[in-house]
Amino acid sequence: MWFKHLHLYRLHGAPQLDTAAFEEALNAQAFRPLGGSEPRRLGWCPPAGRAGHQLLHELQGQRLMTALRQERLLPAAVVREELEERTSTIETSEGRKLRRQEKLALKEQIYDELLPRAFVRSQKVDLWWDTTRSLIAINTGSRKRAEEVLDLLRETLGSLKVTPLATQTLPIRAMTTWLGDIGSRPQDMVLGDQVELKAKGDEGVLRARQIELDSDEIQQLLESGRQASKLALGLEGRLSFVLHDDLAVKSLRFDDTLIDEASQSDDGDDALVRLETDFLLMTQALGESIERLVTWLGGEASSQTTPQATTQPTSHSA
Repeated sequence: MWFKHLHLYRLHGAPQLDTAAFEEALNAQAFRPLGGSEPRRLGWCPPAGRAGHQLLHELQGQRLMTALRQERLLPAAVVREELEERTSTIETSEGRKLRRQEKLALKEQIYDELLPRAFVRSQKVDLWWDTTRSLIAINTGSRKRAEEVLDLLRETLGSLKVTPLATQTLPIRAMTTWLGDIGSRPQDMVLGDQVELKAKGDEGVLRARQIELDSDEIQQLLESGRQASKLALGLEGRLSFVLHDDLAVKSLRFDDTLIDEASQSDDGDDALVRLETDFLLMTQALGESIERLVTWLGGEASSQTTPQATTQPTSHSA
């Protein structure tokens, strides 16, 4: 249940639903297996997996939902190879070259024939809704996947206005300052050992792991004009993470004391109790840590400066 990555969103004017009504809305968009010709499908599934049937877990204002995404994998190379073979056969038998439109139609036919036999890949994506902070966080390393899950939630509720969480100071500017000036770092910040430095021109990106970030080498790179687009940080006694320049929080590692606290709680070997205990402890730590991160970055930016708010539902049946 311990999240690995977070994409963070500010919620504006959330629909007011009690737990029962919310569960009913989720059931209406529950996951169902892919049909034979469907390339992909997204729907809600129980966060506890086989251990439970609830689509929503809500504890002390913290909501947990899980989206299940299935996609058929049909490599383009397979379609291309089949197209070349069929094209060659037809051209030989008919003694002529196929026109472009004929090849496109044949390619579409091949795709439709092969798709039902393609392998299916499944992926679960957890969504945490902090109703006390009007915050939504999605546990995925991909911004595209996070947006897909938001679209599913929007379709489930009928409307949903969210914007990516934004701060007064851009993360790339703050991270570059923290890296170059020890005195600028907040007292409760722990600097890690991983960084990504971008050049302003076409000199590419420099990535370094397990490195002393206060070394002369890093300082020289900063002086040459490079900026920190990723930086490993932490809050002592809470967690460590890699902050990205789009405010994504990745490679989360929770402190051992927090994990020990979770493991020592009495769950009676009940998987649902264990899930909810871990979820509550995790969200308490994450909520406080996100607040600290936003403070480090000069506070939250006005929602009027974040233009990506959307309210219309989008279909995910195909």
